[in-house]
Amino acid sequence: MRITVFGAAGDVGRRVVAEALARDHEVTAVVRDPARATTVPAGALIRRGDASSLDDVVSLSAGQDLVITATRPALGREHELPVVTSVLLAGLARTGARLLVVGGAATLAVPGAGDVTLHETPDFPAELRGIAQACADQLALCRADTAADWTYLSPPAELVPGERTGTYRLGADELLARADGLSAISMEDFAVALLDEAERPAHRRTRFTVVAA
Repeated sequence: MRITVFGAAGDVGRRVVAEALARDHEVTAVVRDPARATTVPAGALIRRGDASSLDDVVSLSAGQDLVITATRPALGREHELPVVTSVLLAGLARTGARLLVVGGAATLAVPGAGDVTLHETPDFPAELRGIAQACADQLALCRADTAADWTYLSPPAELVPGERTGTYRLGADELLARADGLSAISMEDFAVALLDEAERPAHRRTRFTVVAA
């Protein structure tokens, strides 16, 4: 496939690019700051662009099969996330490329707590409420959209650098945990799940989640 990755220089984005290249896809890695292009895995076509620019989104997704967005706003600028998502949805509705969104975990329902989501729990870290709300708004925008071909992937509670095992478990709207009770997955295996969905779409216009097996 021809894949464009926004946020390609980020922690998740770099691993998504690496996984896609390993599967012999043609990857266009988009960075806002050219100085960060050196962190992108070799083999990708580096392009400068901004996911909040409709012109950039249309230009960089034209002729592509898939766009993956792994962008994350800086601290204090969390409000930019739903803005970027809105632009991506509008742009891809024009070009017809599919959209895979690297989302957040905070909107997942807590097992056994009814409709209570992770960010609604009393002990949810105050410093993460800004990005949690931004991710909630991001997901709401996707669910309200009927023009773009989107999929939203929420990680478990912990998404950290680690080992690529190539295995994981799937879920829908409820927070998942491993056998030891920890809700976590490596960024490497998260990228595997994302590319598996890219190659074999099973969650079009819906949200799903994953956890380490």
